[in-house]
Amino acid sequence: MAAAEPEAPFAYEGLDRIFHEKARLGIVSSLAAHADGLTFSELKGLCGLTDGNLSRHLLVLDEAGYVTIEKGYDGKRPQTRCRLSDDGRERFADYLSVLEQVLRRATRAAARTEDPTRPLRPRPA
Repeated sequence: MAAAEPEAPFAYEGLDRIFHEKARLGIVSSLAAHADGLTFSELKGLCGLTDGNLSRHLLVLDEAGYVTIEKGYDGKRPQTRCRLSDDGRERFADYLSVLEQVLRRATRAAARTEDPTRPLRPRPA
């Protein structure tokens, strides 16, 4: 017997709003690719954020338990290093799994409604 279709198949309850914000998605994606973490400056550069924006988004991620923030020194210079926590890494993987479902469904829906004879229009800049 096939599994029953959920009552609201397009609700995507697994899309964690904390990850689903553009800047935080960039931060977490960057940290996921660097198991040893990144310095504040490295993250700032990778994500194109200001000090204040990065600080605020890191605070949200830290309060959720998704990142760890370690303050220390590199020689005599203060340095902040950020890493994904184990829970953050697991929750981000879950989020990506749900996001993949969204993309698969959207791709199937677009393929069914697309007119193959219609020329493609360039996206507005």
